[in-house]
Amino acid sequence: MTAAGTTTRRSSRKAKGDGYLRRAEILGAAERIFVAEGYEGATIRKIADEVGVSSTALYMHFPDKSAILLEICERTIEVLLERNRDIAAKPIDAVVRVRMMLEAYMRWGLEHPNAYQLVYSTPRPAATMWAGEAAEDLGLQCYNIFAGVVREVAAAGRLRNGSADSAAQALWMSCHGVVALLAARPRFAWAERDELIKVTLEALINGLVVD
Repeated sequence: MTAAGTTTRRSSRKAKGDGYLRRAEILGAAERIFVAEGYEGATIRKIADEVGVSSTALYMHFPDKSAILLEICERTIEVLLERNRDIAAKPIDAVVRVRMMLEAYMRWGLEHPNAYQLVYSTPRPAATMWAGEAAEDLGLQCYNIFAGVVREVAAAGRLRNGSADSAAQALWMSCHGVVALLAARPRFAWAERDELIKVTLEALINGLVVD
């Protein structure tokens, strides 16, 4: 069973000569297995079986499972980083940009629930490349871009309380809770997602920002 309560479907073993194995297939299969079984529970053999190839064929693309995990993290965070850069550069009010970035963050997480849980909700395996400098740097860049816009709001004297840092962190943590719960508890009777996002944004912005 996967984290979302659905059964993982394994591909049939690909016969020799059926073409090359795409890295995207490996990454997609590995992402599902990492979330469902954890890093330690995932093995190269399980990932290869899910894709439908031999372990030897998989090793032609990745040296080990930590390399697969690191690439999943990097690819996922790069999507959010690009969105944050685009929004932060818009010549519009800082509060509007903060709201847009928070919405983009939640929608990005909901678009990629397995990868999101893997990056932000799954405990980091101790002796792996998960905490590699590349993935860590991308995640820090995402946050710093967002926090920079919150500092613009603070510099204009528009925060009701707290510092720029505490406000940025509280906003980020609150939105994380929305995405994490929706991803982890899909069978709960949640309200419609667009409405949840809107209500969350209204509460956060109105609670922290002075018009």
